[in-house]
Amino acid sequence: MTRVVHKFTRNVPIWQPRVTPVNLSDASPEQLDALQVTPSNTKVSDYVLVLAHDPETLKVRSPLFNAIMYDPGGMSRAERELGAIGASIVNRCVYCAAVHADRHAKLERSTEVTDKIFVSGADADLSPRDKAILNFAIKLSQCPPEAGDEDMGALRAAGLSDDEILDLVLSAALFGWANRLMHVLGDPVRQEVTA
Repeated sequence: MTRVVHKFTRNVPIWQPRVTPVNLSDASPEQLDALQVTPSNTKVSDYVLVLAHDPETLKVRSPLFNAIMYDPGGMSRAERELGAIGASIVNRCVYCAAVHADRHAKLERSTEVTDKIFVSGADADLSPRDKAILNFAIKLSQCPPEAGDEDMGALRAAGLSDDEILDLVLSAALFGWANRLMHVLGDPVRQEVTA
C-alpha cells in the first residue's frame, strides 16, 4: 500500500504514474528514438516513459532539459537546482522539490541550504547570492510579469552575470512547466509499512 506525500522532503519519494508508462519491449521505433536521450542521461524513469506516449514532444523535451540543467557555463549546477527548488515549492511539486533538493545537497556536500528552505521557505536565512536566486525563482513562479528590473538589479547585486540570470530564468521556467506535468500525470508516494 502507498500513501501520497504532501510534505516537502529531501528524501525522494516514488513517483506513481496515473497513465501507464510505455513498455520498452512494446515501444514503437519513434518512441525508442525519442528515448535515446533521457533527462540527466541516466536511467529511463516512469515519468519519461509516460512522456514517451508523445515521442515528438519527448524528443525535443529531453535535450532541452539537459541543456538547461547540465550544460557548462553560466550558473553552477547547484544554483540551477536552487532555481528548480524555488519553482517546485511555489507549485507544490513535492517530487521535483525532493529530487532537486537531494541533487543540490549532493553537489554542495551539505544539506544546510535545503534544510533552511524546507523549514522557512522564502524567509530562509541564506547567503545573499542563494537568497537572491531563491527569491527570484519564487517570484518568477508566482507571477512572471511581476519579475522586473528591480529583481534583475537584486540578482546583479548578488553577483550574478547576465548568463547566470538567463540560466536561472530557464531553470525556474522549465520547472513551472514540468511541475504541472508531474501533478497531472502522477503522485509522489511512499510505501506504507504494514504489520
